[in-house]
Amino acid sequence: MNGVKIDPAEIGFDFDGVIADTVEAFIRLACEQYNHCGIRPEDITDFTVEHCLGMASEIAESIFFQILQDSIGSGLLPMPGAVEVLEEFAGRAPVTIVTARPLAEPVHRWLQTMVAPPAYARIQVVAMGDHDDKVRHIHQLGLRAFVDDRAETCLQMHRAGIRSIVFNQPWNRNRHNLPSVGTWQEIRTLCL
Repeated sequence: MNGVKIDPAEIGFDFDGVIADTVEAFIRLACEQYNHCGIRPEDITDFTVEHCLGMASEIAESIFFQILQDSIGSGLLPMPGAVEVLEEFAGRAPVTIVTARPLAEPVHRWLQTMVAPPAYARIQVVAMGDHDDKVRHIHQLGLRAFVDDRAETCLQMHRAGIRSIVFNQPWNRNRHNLPSVGTWQEIRTLCL
């Protein structure tokens, strides 16, 4: 990182794979509901999971649909430290989440169960339904930095002049040369 601290008001976050541990939910549901057991996070080396898991695309889509439609009922957990850091940032500035999910409501319901009410009131969720259209939304929101787990999205943002930070996941290894973080404590140090 270049050492310049980011104002919490000027940084945005992706939801799945950054704030929410979507991989844990996917792996658990794949085993419980489809008997695809033994999948480890490091086995997911491609953002399109059926490309690396030998799983039918219909099964992968069904699991993701369940997580997207009912994040609470699917048992979606936060990434370690995410809730604490988001609450801390919300105490200083509004927090912005831009997700490729098509619906914001399941994210709002999930956040209401995870985040303290004063912090939740300061979180804005933009559900835009397209991984490749985040740049436009980030510019419209006036954000100068963004944390995402999809390397291709981060590369698009970088080319558009947005400070892009890759949240390390097995599917983005060796796919970029951008700054990256592996924990929410590292995100905290970028902003405080």
